[in-house]
Amino acid sequence: MSEIIRIVREARIDDAAALLSYLKQVGSETDGLTFDARGLPFTVQQEREYLDRRMCSANNITLLALEDDRIIGSLGVDTPAFERLSHRAELGVSVLRECWGQGVGSALLEGMLAWIDDCPTGLRKIDLTVRKDNSRAIALYRKFGFQEEGRVSRFFMVGDTFYEGITMGLLLD
Repeated sequence: MSEIIRIVREARIDDAAALLSYLKQVGSETDGLTFDARGLPFTVQQEREYLDRRMCSANNITLLALEDDRIIGSLGVDTPAFERLSHRAELGVSVLRECWGQGVGSALLEGMLAWIDDCPTGLRKIDLTVRKDNSRAIALYRKFGFQEEGRVSRFFMVGDTFYEGITMGLLLD
């Protein structure tokens, strides 16, 4: 039997179809993401173009956690285009349910921090919003130094139910 190999790497253009499929699967497994089982409303070609733009960007990245060749987690860092906001970025993380508690989220965040250390991104802060009842994710973010900064009422709406969000930030300097 072959050994399972897990790696974290930057998403490439040829990952587009697999990434869209992964996002549909992970979106169907939890109500803690900003999207659901429909995934993202992009064609494979649109996703390829999006990934191509990100690969040429100094302040945006998509990282993938892979088990052998299968995507089991993803992380996105998105910086606003406005100069006055270019010092900060928004973070999004997702992991397949079957891999929760196995260090995939930690590996993605470690990959993000290594990218920030290795590349002159100019980023000084990473922000995120997480559902208040997502204690696993909150613990992960705290482990990496994120601090709670505030609450957002009615941040998530699943069906007819609203959920409060917690905004968290990580200062990079």
